[in-house]
Amino acid sequence: MRGDEMKNYCLTLAYDGSRYQGWQGQGNTEHTIQARVAAVLERMCGHPADVQASGRTDAGVHALGQVATVRLETGLTCGEILDYLNRYLPQDIGALAVEEAPERFHARLSACYKTYRYQIWNSPAPDVFGRKYRLALPEPLNLDAMGRAARLLEGEHDFRSFCGLTRFRKSTVRTVYAIGLDRLEEVVTLCFTGNGFLNRMVRILSAVLVEVGLGHRPPEWAAEVLAARERAAAPGALAPQGLFLESVSYEPYRPVRLPG
Repeated sequence: MRGDEMKNYCLTLAYDGSRYQGWQGQGNTEHTIQARVAAVLERMCGHPADVQASGRTDAGVHALGQVATVRLETGLTCGEILDYLNRYLPQDIGALAVEEAPERFHARLSACYKTYRYQIWNSPAPDVFGRKYRLALPEPLNLDAMGRAARLLEGEHDFRSFCGLTRFRKSTVRTVYAIGLDRLEEVVTLCFTGNGFLNRMVRILSAVLVEVGLGHRPPEWAAEVLAARERAAAPGALAPQGLFLESVSYEPYRPVRLPG
């Protein structure tokens, strides 16, 4: 210990989750994002670093703006901590910002809402360069039908049908503020903003929308899956490589108002 004051720091991180067992893996594994970040900070400070993220991304899932908090005893400035992290973290994990945070600020408990995106390569041509970051789906998707299904999934609901943990004993009620769909040439992007997401929830929501987009189910089926409150009512979660944690907000959600 250096004798410096213990302070609370907020980290903004980006990572390619392809080769990791998620943010915080189960069992005795250090092959996680959390373990890699903590190891660098512990070497920097000389004491254990308990790095707590806004949420646990699953194995293979990526992040553009994961937020984490950690209490450190160091004489380094925020800029020096940032430089140290980027010098010693592996190339598939990057620190975007380091800030001193209020004493009671917590990356998960203080979060108001999060935004995830799921990316699909919607073309019969091979996705040579983006295959690690998009789900390849050659059959054309009907975004109008997907949009009608998405409207039925927005709002406050019991999302038990969309929870990957069948024995989850806490409340499965969440609020999905908005689901956006966009197509840019061959890439279809599904965007989900909500006050919290259950285990694999975004990937299961995406699977329901894809079933509708492929014409396998009508848009109204999304409401039936929701009402069932039973995991077996929904399809399996889509593959993890298409999912990104885009951002975490610590201000109350305000819907975007379009002009006119």
